[in-house]
Amino acid sequence: MTEAMRDTSDDQAVPQGAVIVGALADQPKRVLTEAARYARLFGAPLIVAHVDVTRFISYEDPDGYVHTAAIDLEAIAGEGQEEAVREAAESALAGAAVDWSMAQLVGDPATAIAHLAERSHARLIVVGTRRRGIGESIREFFTGSVAARLTHRQSRPVLVVPLEEPASDADALWPEG
Repeated sequence: MTEAMRDTSDDQAVPQGAVIVGALADQPKRVLTEAARYARLFGAPLIVAHVDVTRFISYEDPDGYVHTAAIDLEAIAGEGQEEAVREAAESALAGAAVDWSMAQLVGDPATAIAHLAERSHARLIVVGTRRRGIGESIREFFTGSVAARLTHRQSRPVLVVPLEEPASDADALWPEG
């Protein structure tokens, strides 16, 4: 099989029956390699989906073109992340023998990935677990885990790949503050 990289911003370009992997620039390579493994097992294409949480959908044209706007016009946190995710995917998937493409999404990660899964009739969604730490626990306190929200709000199977060594029963999952 060949590697295929293309933007999946319109419905015609979205591979059908795909495995979707939620990707971040700094996540361990294991998340992408596990997703590629399942895509190969299913004989399905792989969609590497990055969600820019600094933007939201402002409106959608009747022809399907989506217009986005920044949450904060001064914010540039998401800038350059798509290219970093693409480079991480190219590195992790080199020689993986799976067709793959990139999808740049905006807004809430769980909602955006679930919507892409519907459009592509995805066979599986793959995401990494959260990293332990105070910043992540505060964000998840308000928004909830992307993996948990995906498993509870759509019907497709979700594979959650651990990002780091699991916590022991004696370890606190959230730091005391």
